[in-house]
Amino acid sequence: MSNLSKGILAMLISALAFTVMGVCLKLSGELPVVQKSIFRNAIAAALSGFLVWRHQVRFFAARANRKTLIWRSIFGLSGILMSFYSIDHLVLSDADMIMKLSPFILIVLSAIFLQERVTPKQIAFCTLAFVGLMLIIKPSFETALFPYLVALGGAITAAGAYLMLRVLALSKVAESSYTIVFFFSFFSTVALLPPLLFVYEPMSGAQLLFLIGSGVAATFGQFGITLAYRFASAKEVSIYSYTSVIFAALFSVFLFNEMPDWASWLGYILIFISGYGMFLLNRHAARKEAA
Repeated sequence: MSNLSKGILAMLISALAFTVMGVCLKLSGELPVVQKSIFRNAIAAALSGFLVWRHQVRFFAARANRKTLIWRSIFGLSGILMSFYSIDHLVLSDADMIMKLSPFILIVLSAIFLQERVTPKQIAFCTLAFVGLMLIIKPSFETALFPYLVALGGAITAAGAYLMLRVLALSKVAESSYTIVFFFSFFSTVALLPPLLFVYEPMSGAQLLFLIGSGVAATFGQFGITLAYRFASAKEVSIYSYTSVIFAALFSVFLFNEMPDWASWLGYILIFISGYGMFLLNRHAARKEAA
């Protein structure tokens, strides 16, 4: 297989794994978000910690990169908590698609904080994605609006985490992908332990299995996306992350009997078109630089 094919396969596996994580979270029932989140992070910390040890790389990163990784972890943990809440309270495919707005938000954040140039076409695609978001949310200023706003907050903080990864990529000291995943997972686990003591609820055997499954699936998803970007650039494989919406929609319909309405489907289409447009823009820019 070529590196591009490997990257595409890894991204598809990642998309399916993150969808399975969401399915396991919904099936685990009414449990505190903190309790669900700590399983996702503790299992990822254990598995990534083993890989850090196996490959003999740093556990807690070089000193020059720790501040960036701490901010990445704060943003990432905030995004996880908000996304888990939205998964519990929204149609799975709605929650998944709103999180797919992170790359568009990242464009804005990169322009503000990293002084990256934003083209008129990028602005147009971001605007189209925002219209798609409005179709999914259908704002009516009712209490039902709150889970959608939480999901949007998750997308914003996830974009902040990706921004920190961009900053890390500019560092003079390279970090292993195993170190990056372990640092985030370990930080999140430790940060969640104190609040867990106050909100913990007893679980059935089935709930425990579903939460363990969510943690294993999330770890596969995390390493899948990391490997995808190692084999190929984001400009080549990022579009394939949108397949998670297809997986989420199928699970929503056949497992949870949740049917997205016509406005949500139209919103999905607009956001996908925006994502595909950005994919084409990035690929064209990459080829132009190579020439």
